[in-house]
Amino acid sequence: MLKNKTIFITGASRGIGRSIALRCARDGANVVIAAKTVEPHPKLAGTIYTVAEEVERAGGRALPLPVDIRDEAAVVAAVTRAVETFGGIDILINNASAISITGTLATPIKRYDLMQGVNTRGTFLCAQVCLPHLLRASNPHILTISPPLNLNPRWFGPHVAYTISKYGMSMCTLGLAAEFAGQGVAVNSLWPRTTIATAAVEMFFPQALASSRTPEIMADAAHLVLTRDSRSATGQFFIDEAVLRAAGVTDFERYAVTQGTPLNPDIFLD
Repeated sequence: MLKNKTIFITGASRGIGRSIALRCARDGANVVIAAKTVEPHPKLAGTIYTVAEEVERAGGRALPLPVDIRDEAAVVAAVTRAVETFGGIDILINNASAISITGTLATPIKRYDLMQGVNTRGTFLCAQVCLPHLLRASNPHILTISPPLNLNPRWFGPHVAYTISKYGMSMCTLGLAAEFAGQGVAVNSLWPRTTIATAAVEMFFPQALASSRTPEIMADAAHLVLTRDSRSATGQFFIDEAVLRAAGVTDFERYAVTQGTPLNPDIFLD
């Protein structure tokens, strides 16, 4: 399990990142909550401090750190603080992500740069800064919330800028897995089969919210991946439901936002 392991999670103030943080906390993990939200948002629930309180109540130790992962100095400072506090880093969760489901003419370059900066560059930067510590860990993992690489044009045409940025995260998984396989660092991606009830889905796919699953399905699947021997699987693009089914889970209704409702498939999966 993850007792006394240190998990550095980006974008953990809400949604999937928060759920993974709480699942790790139930094992007694040290959870570094690295995210931008320090003040309550008028429309979005959660800050790094409210999640830290939840982590402590769940049985973990929390270190909330305000971090914009586009800022190299901020990432270096956060990782340094995490190592000083907990003695090392065992797991990196690249969860932070920016989204804009817009076509080319409706995507301002400022928004394009944000997605590239947070998604692709942020994933690479956090991995780069954490890896020296991960290489000293006994069972090191990097898990990135990004989709399988799928070159079907249907996933490019409607929102090419967003697709490039998310596939950039996935390409980090592929490349880092190959680069560090011999040193025992597992580098994998995890993606949901259905839409997940997060702030992003509520904003961009409100019609899909009732047909989504809760973030807990991603947290349970992530836990299964992170508790494996890091040398047993790397460079994989896991799907949450498939991971859970392989572990013997058969009841998925408990993850449904509205039980008995047909589920909405997530993007990037044919």
